[in-house]
Amino acid sequence: MTTTDTDLHAGAAETTHDDGLPTDDAVEAGAARLLGILNDSSAAVLASVGHQTGLFDVMAGLPAATSEQIADAAGLNERYVREWLGGMVTARFVHYRPPQNQPTQYQHAAGTYRLDPALAPSVSGPGIDNLARMLQYVTLMGEVAGRIAQKFRTGGGLGYEDYPDFMDIQAGDSGSVHDASLVSAILPLAGCVDRLRAGIDVADIGCGAGHAVNLMAGAFPASRFTGYDFSEDAVLAGRAEARRLGLGNARFEILDAAALDVVEGFDLITVFDAIHDQARPAKVLQNIHEALRPDGTFLMVDVKASSNLADNVELPWGTFLYAISTFHCMSVSLAQDGEGLGTVWGVQLAESMVRAAGFGTVEVKELGEDPFNAYFVARK
Repeated sequence: MTTTDTDLHAGAAETTHDDGLPTDDAVEAGAARLLGILNDSSAAVLASVGHQTGLFDVMAGLPAATSEQIADAAGLNERYVREWLGGMVTARFVHYRPPQNQPTQYQHAAGTYRLDPALAPSVSGPGIDNLARMLQYVTLMGEVAGRIAQKFRTGGGLGYEDYPDFMDIQAGDSGSVHDASLVSAILPLAGCVDRLRAGIDVADIGCGAGHAVNLMAGAFPASRFTGYDFSEDAVLAGRAEARRLGLGNARFEILDAAALDVVEGFDLITVFDAIHDQARPAKVLQNIHEALRPDGTFLMVDVKASSNLADNVELPWGTFLYAISTFHCMSVSLAQDGEGLGTVWGVQLAESMVRAAGFGTVEVKELGEDPFNAYFVARK
């Protein structure tokens, strides 16, 4: 029997007989892994529902309770809640205590349920520690899986209109980081805080629903902020939030970043996780370079991964990054006959493309509060 650990595609040693055939134990381990994936992916979908319905937030504030009590507290249908609880119990998210002194038959219809206290911070609350919101990407991928499978045969991709929930999911995901860290930690990385206080011109490219723009505008009233996005719905959302907050220094325009035609109009330009989705990312980066004044700063936030697959094998969320790239980020670029960089274009390629756009200085920084992203600070 021989053991090989050189196949990076397997991510683990592969055990075989001398004739090269896998051992029975190896076959059983492979089947067990697939069953584990089946269960874990099912738990991910159930947990996504727990986030979307507010069940995790409700249970985080409750002692051990019956399914009726949990459903009433959440304002939900008890029968669905009870079945969901069964899945969460078997996934070890929820502790279950069966009723005492009752027949064993149908006990799951009674008893009490309590969210595991050790998991509660990771599935509840508005902060960046709540990872349950990211599980919504799993259900998003499931919704388009059949159509993406067809693209494997035909090429091309799906358009943004094929992902009606993506903007809301992404806004909630990035909003948690920005609420916690944008003003206090992210912008200081760019070294522009004093200038922002004094008053400068700022653009956010691919601004989405505009929450980052409005956070910056509220924190730095002397500066002027413009958000660009080609989605009309996103721009309208940004404008509506700005009106609610009474921000006179934030405005939003519908524009494809590849068509940005501004020469030395901004002192700071930010892009949050948007370059890798672009159809023509090199053109967008060149436009950003042209739009900055000579002493301007470009702050680009993008996924922290390697451009080399072998380096991503041990990345804890590496499989998720390649999956969301296949099902969304690469696809929306290919749908526009774009380059299809994908989510995992990697820090090395990202830095080289920023330099190729004309930036003389590029620093790659990290932020402890955000292990998923790298922060690129570039100057002419």
